[in-house]
Amino acid sequence: MTVLFLNSSSDLYGSSRILTEVVKIYKNAGLTVVVVLSEPGPLQSLLTDLGIVVRIQNLGILRRKYVNPSGLINRLSKNFKAYRFLDRLHREFNFELVYSNTLAVVVGAQWAKWNKLPHIWHIHEILLGPPPLVGLLRRLLDGTTPSPIVVSEAVKKHWDLRLKTSKPRVIHNAISYEKFLNLPEIAIQELGIPENKLIITMIGRINPGKGQLFFLQMAKEIIDTYPQCHFVLVGDPYPGYEPIEAELTKYILENKLETFVTNLGFREDIADILKLTDVFVLPSILPDSLPTVILEAMAAACPVVATRSGGAAEMVINGETGFLIPINALDQGVNALIKLILHPELREKFGNAGRNRVLEEFSLESFGKNIEDHLWQQLKRN
Repeated sequence: MTVLFLNSSSDLYGSSRILTEVVKIYKNAGLTVVVVLSEPGPLQSLLTDLGIVVRIQNLGILRRKYVNPSGLINRLSKNFKAYRFLDRLHREFNFELVYSNTLAVVVGAQWAKWNKLPHIWHIHEILLGPPPLVGLLRRLLDGTTPSPIVVSEAVKKHWDLRLKTSKPRVIHNAISYEKFLNLPEIAIQELGIPENKLIITMIGRINPGKGQLFFLQMAKEIIDTYPQCHFVLVGDPYPGYEPIEAELTKYILENKLETFVTNLGFREDIADILKLTDVFVLPSILPDSLPTVILEAMAAACPVVATRSGGAAEMVINGETGFLIPINALDQGVNALIKLILHPELREKFGNAGRNRVLEEFSLESFGKNIEDHLWQQLKRN
């Protein structure tokens, strides 16, 4: 049996990391896997090293910026070319199942329906608008995907309110945690971070919802009283969001934060950075479905401060593995950080509890079983 996987990017951020784990599960189940990516990148190299067939084709990925007349015409043109490409690929491989990773990939659902193939949609998004986009995706889900996978109860609740026939199933994300459990392989000096500092880290791709500016606002409030702290940003911008990165740089300079903040940009050594981190912060200001980086931080025994912005509340136990704060609640965020700054024993307690929780409740073994069970259930429908 041959499965067609479609992914919206070739980066190695959260949803692409989860795709890699799903591909491994399908391959171990004896299925042949073919992955189509919209552009070359590090994910392509990783999948190729796993022995996976990878093809590159612009899939007409649907982004918010295309929800306008000229943008929709552009997407229709790209999707038409993608349909023709998939037709040719189907003649080569004779697919029996289509798997679309993230709602940004819309071409797979309709193409699967036209070819009378079962379709699985792995939903990582809580999409609030614009209404025409949400309506389009609702109709596609109802018309093509009886049981989409959703990554959290927060995502399920969001889409349950909108879907009529499609019934989402929650499968929490999981990854391999082994490399987050050991000592770091790099020294703090190699990252350009001063020694003997208390490291407070945020990791996330720069976009309007991740809250990097909120993180810097907390840093500004903290450093006057606690100059022993150093704040670290990790992540590069989504294409088109470079102005947000420029805004962050401007804020750092205007507020004289250069000696207290290090922006590392894109990094592949996330495990080592987290193992050098004393407190991890994810201050998302828009709904964040189930941020994989929180699982990584908990595996590295970091206490977590996160906003109640979706799936984070399903991972972090407030007062036991970290602190949950309201979105954009600067005072509460600062107070949570101060508690962790002043009490090293609390950092250790939260960190150990978080590590135990992620290994027990978000294990890769459980994820694999749930993904495989879901696969066979969808095939039985057909």
